[in-house]
Amino acid sequence: MEVECRMKNQENYIFEYLDENDFRKKERSVRKYNMLAYKKLTFEYYPELRKGNFLGTKISSNEQDNTDSYELELPTDALFTKIHGSIKLHYIVYVNKNIILLTNITPEEILDEGHRSELSTYKGVMISNVNRDKDIFKINLLNKLNK
Repeated sequence: MEVECRMKNQENYIFEYLDENDFRKKERSVRKYNMLAYKKLTFEYYPELRKGNFLGTKISSNEQDNTDSYELELPTDALFTKIHGSIKLHYIVYVNKNIILLTNITPEEILDEGHRSELSTYKGVMISNVNRDKDIFKINLLNKLNK
């Protein structure tokens, strides 16, 4: 279920990072391997978040800290999703402080590996160098099931 909340006042939210270096590495991997998701994130989702339009699914609320945690699924190829999982942006909104804490982009394993070394593709899908045989097996199995 998609949730969209509107901000009551017109102040813009600012971005902060749990670990900016790690977040930027994953962001660059998304740019390198899924340009559509990167463009949506940069030119559509980030501006909306800054305006206070919290996109995605609300995961939890902490009334003590007055925070809300969200998970926003980025556009991803269906086969990539079946092999590695959906690409998701995780963030926490500090409502009283007008701060959005960008915490993570998942799936971490493939994005971290994509930053460290050049990933290869098999039948149009990015595959891990570490779990190469497993990923190829999954792709072949899914292709046979779809025939």
